[in-house]
Amino acid sequence: MSFTEETRALTDAAILTLLDAGCAKAGEMGQPQCLVIVDASGVELGVMRMRGAKYLALKSARAKAQTAASTGAQSAKIPEGVRVAIGQATGGAMTGLVGGLPIRMAGTLVGGVGVGSGSGAQDIEVAEAMLAAIGADPA
Repeated sequence: MSFTEETRALTDAAILTLLDAGCAKAGEMGQPQCLVIVDASGVELGVMRMRGAKYLALKSARAKAQTAASTGAQSAKIPEGVRVAIGQATGGAMTGLVGGLPIRMAGTLVGGVGVGSGSGAQDIEVAEAMLAAIGADPA
């Protein structure tokens, strides 16, 4: 019987690359963003609030990242009928807002990214650019 298993984790270089790619994409579109990266257990690994991004969007970006890491799916996949209840039950740690994507490397869930301060479409575009920058599986 084995009592350990191998796991994969994001490196510091991956976190910096994710943040850099998110800032670059947001800058390109002219929409400052809040970016949050968490590991597969929801622990924050990297956070950036670009100058001009809405400061409360940092909270929603964190919840989007945690939701994506917890569910292994886009934060927007939380069913409409349970969004309020799940938000209340988790003290705001989970959300159904658009902008959270899971980070999968070769099929293995290693974390989540959350982006907030723009429109839902802008948030997703930035999150997708972040994943592409490290060669993560597309969400």
